[in-house]
Amino acid sequence: MQKKIVSAIAVIALIALSVGAYLSYRVVMADNTNFDQEERVVFIQTDATIDDVLNALTPLLKNPSDFVRLAKQKGYYDYFKPGRFVLVKGMSNNDIINVLRSENKPIQVIVPSMERLEDVLGYVSQFIEADSLDLLRSFNERDFLFQTRLNSYNVLSLVIPNTYEFYWNTSAAQFRSRMLKEHGAFWNDKRLASAHDKKLSPAEVYTLASIVAKESVKPEESRTIAGVYLNRLKRKMKLQADPTVIYALKERYQSFDTVIRRVLYKDLRIESPYNTYQISGLPVGPITMPEISYIDAVLEAEKHDYLFFVADSTRIGYHDFSKNLSEHKAKAKAYSAWLNSRQIRR
Repeated sequence: MQKKIVSAIAVIALIALSVGAYLSYRVVMADNTNFDQEERVVFIQTDATIDDVLNALTPLLKNPSDFVRLAKQKGYYDYFKPGRFVLVKGMSNNDIINVLRSENKPIQVIVPSMERLEDVLGYVSQFIEADSLDLLRSFNERDFLFQTRLNSYNVLSLVIPNTYEFYWNTSAAQFRSRMLKEHGAFWNDKRLASAHDKKLSPAEVYTLASIVAKESVKPEESRTIAGVYLNRLKRKMKLQADPTVIYALKERYQSFDTVIRRVLYKDLRIESPYNTYQISGLPVGPITMPEISYIDAVLEAEKHDYLFFVADSTRIGYHDFSKNLSEHKAKAKAYSAWLNSRQIRR
């Protein structure tokens, strides 16, 4: 009888061990993912609580209580990090916790050329935690503008179109610092020396490059166009750049999605710090974000005697350059007639 009791206890103990081993395996090593895709991304905000974390994870887990149990055992429950984390189908709770602890995945963000600071910051806010208003406020902080010797018109010059890598939990201040760092790296000794030779600051080079970028879609003539504007600046001539008038019109009517294909004579009279038919020198700030190639086109501008140019109706997209006003007027008249013949009024 005693042997039977001992045997029964042994069997119960074995079962208990087996159950314990199974539960331990299930909690630690078994697949606890509950999604069909190969991967799912989890975002944990900077100010998240553990409840926020669990709310984000629960729909992706077969057994959330098992996750909570192991998270508490491993200390994750009381110490978690913000970021963007990628869970792979078939992961165990142990795998998931390890990922959430140490594998905040960065994102490649292509910062494109846009016309205004608020446009590009709104775009960037889709990829990082900081929202567009916080980003805009950070760039327009008085102390920051004072330290960088910029203003609300030209602070856009800190943002150079390129591909960058960010962590999703990047704050507005961190994004601004990154742009300032990238700006400093971009403006190396060679570029600074070239800007100095032209008596321009980096922000002024950026502004002029924005006009060149809007003038022509043909990279091969960008250095020639840059040379024209530099010649006019040297001679204290007004730049009289049509793209600045277009920008002034868009800003006046707050219609930046409007396409303006033709500048009218009445438009040239619009009062704006951007209208280079009315002001001397460069506008107060850039009218778009120039690609690096256009910034370098200004820094490596072609040396010539051209002072004028007009769109070439015989080579669409290109321009016809002139050294004197009478020659330019004749070409401009011919181009205006070409526009009229195609009924391009605006």
